[in-house]
Amino acid sequence: MLNARKKIVKEKGAAPTELEEEVAKALFDIEVSPSSDIKAELRDITISGAKEMDVGKTGKAVVVNVPFRSWKTVQKVQGRLIRELEKKFSKKHVVFVANRTILDKNFRRKGLKVRPRTRTLTNVHESIMEDLVGPTEIIGKRTRISVDGSKMLKVMLDPRDKDKENVESKLATYAAVYKKLTTKDAVFAFPA
Repeated sequence: MLNARKKIVKEKGAAPTELEEEVAKALFDIEVSPSSDIKAELRDITISGAKEMDVGKTGKAVVVNVPFRSWKTVQKVQGRLIRELEKKFSKKHVVFVANRTILDKNFRRKGLKVRPRTRTLTNVHESIMEDLVGPTEIIGKRTRISVDGSKMLKVMLDPRDKDKENVESKLATYAAVYKKLTTKDAVFAFPA
């Protein structure tokens, strides 16, 4: 368990939760297993948090937060890593999201001259959406504004990924997790 704790990067003084320790242990187990083909990539991956979210009818989802520095490494093996972790956490969907910082319009107080585009609210929410769907690709987005003024974002996923990696069963999970993280309504679907 001591080696698995090295997988968790928390702020000073913050103790890891039980779920975070379970995820770290699962990552460590995958890393040290002799049959694992993603050992080299897992060595560089750390987590900064993990939450369990109730996603309605589909059950529960484990949202794993990854520091932005190690996000590129996670993206390389995200599909295989999700499959392995879903075996360890039975009946729960696993989703990886990178930690990103949103700078508000008063960014000059922080001593910055220019706010980078990657730190705007819109860009961070778009990036969270990209992180959620993971190995699949987003091919289109539509915003529908109803008569009462509420907005619904419809996200089209690549139909080639419909069969592989059990993506169709996770569409409700993606919508629920996106709603909890960004407070925006979204519907994930495949084009007809």
